[in-house]
Amino acid sequence: MTLPRPHRDDVLLAAGSLALGLLLWSLGLHTQGGRWFSQPWQALVPLALMSVLEVVRRSWPQTALTAGTVLIVADQFTQGNLATVLMFADIVYAAVLYGTPAAARRIPVTTAVVTLAVTVGFLAWFRKPDALLIGLVTGLVSFFPAITGAIVRNHREAAETARLRAAQTALLAEMDRVQAVTAERARMARELHDMVANHLSAIAIHATAALSLEDPATTRRALGVIRENSVAGLDEMRRLIGLLRDGTGHEEPAAAPTLDGLDALVRGVAAHGTASGLTYRLEDRRDPAEKLPAPVGLAAYRLVQESLTNTLKHAGAGEVVVSLERTADALVVAVTSPGAHRSGPRAPGSGAGLVGMRERVALLGGTFEAGPVAAGDGPAPGPDHGAAPGGPAPGPDGGRGTRTGRAAATRPDPGAGPRPDGDAALASGPGGGPGDGSGKIWRVRAVLPVRDDGEPEA
Repeated sequence: MTLPRPHRDDVLLAAGSLALGLLLWSLGLHTQGGRWFSQPWQALVPLALMSVLEVVRRSWPQTALTAGTVLIVADQFTQGNLATVLMFADIVYAAVLYGTPAAARRIPVTTAVVTLAVTVGFLAWFRKPDALLIGLVTGLVSFFPAITGAIVRNHREAAETARLRAAQTALLAEMDRVQAVTAERARMARELHDMVANHLSAIAIHATAALSLEDPATTRRALGVIRENSVAGLDEMRRLIGLLRDGTGHEEPAAAPTLDGLDALVRGVAAHGTASGLTYRLEDRRDPAEKLPAPVGLAAYRLVQESLTNTLKHAGAGEVVVSLERTADALVVAVTSPGAHRSGPRAPGSGAGLVGMRERVALLGGTFEAGPVAAGDGPAPGPDHGAAPGGPAPGPDGGRGTRTGRAAATRPDPGAGPRPDGDAALASGPGGGPGDGSGKIWRVRAVLPVRDDGEPEA
């Protein structure tokens, strides 16, 4: 068995108490006289042993208290020493402070019962008021040190609990900060990707066309498109930077895009899809008077924007249909495009497009799907597509009907092969796209819940 190493303060306290007791003994100062063991040196035995117990008051508190109780009783049969009594009171205090929780609860009660019993017993024995002094001294050396130790222990435990709670609060705050920073960085990444991916894709496609064709007129037109998209991309970047400003600048950030701008978006993409033989059609079967919450409108716009950008990268020649339909409690957004079976300039993808769209839908609690489907699973391509429940019938006089952006069916660089990537790797099945009879199309479909929760209207 390895003995615990005594605390330095306990050793100093024991040495000081022993020195005090020896000084009092040398001066002949005792606490009582006329005892059974009347020799002066006999009072040194409890004094020396009590000083030894002081050394282990912190490491063995209950053992020290038990042995100290025996020694304080033995000291009453000698001439006594004040230092012995003081050391016993300190041992009672240490037993409550450093002992087990059960001992800390039990010792004050026990000392209170002992004090009361001693007071009543001596009062009944002596039948004099002076017996109350014996009870008072017993309480001073046992009950009051125990109560003091309990109070100090409770304060220490409360302080430790508060420290742990503060540490936990700081940890939770740090976790919240990290999550907030991560979420904000993800949101900024989505916004940046959605803002510039369309323009950069068009730039990449037309730059490839300009490099692959030797016709000066076609090259000049491609360079013009590149410049146009470069300027538009810079404008979008400036808008994003404006959103990140602290508000001290003179320029105010521009408003976020809404579904009212889908017409212009489809027309702009249709202009870039000319070289790939793509045509674009917008079917908006919502009630023109109905307003959507701003988060839903922004998410739907970004979904359409990213889907149309992916058609420039991957879709084969044919028609791209953008469909918006309002149900009882949701907005359904769908974009269908021909399967990836085309030769021509391709823009590389990073895989962030579908990830960003899926994240946007998940933030609103909706559902998202993207992949190849049979031609019959998509919306009917034509102006006679059925109206949405509760919405106006499409057509020239039916509110928001069908809008079409046309593009010529010329394709540069017939020798270039398809280049799938993770952004929207269009699966076309055996044989490829719509022109070969495979009947495979690529569809992106999202269901965005619409809740009336006081959000600003788009």
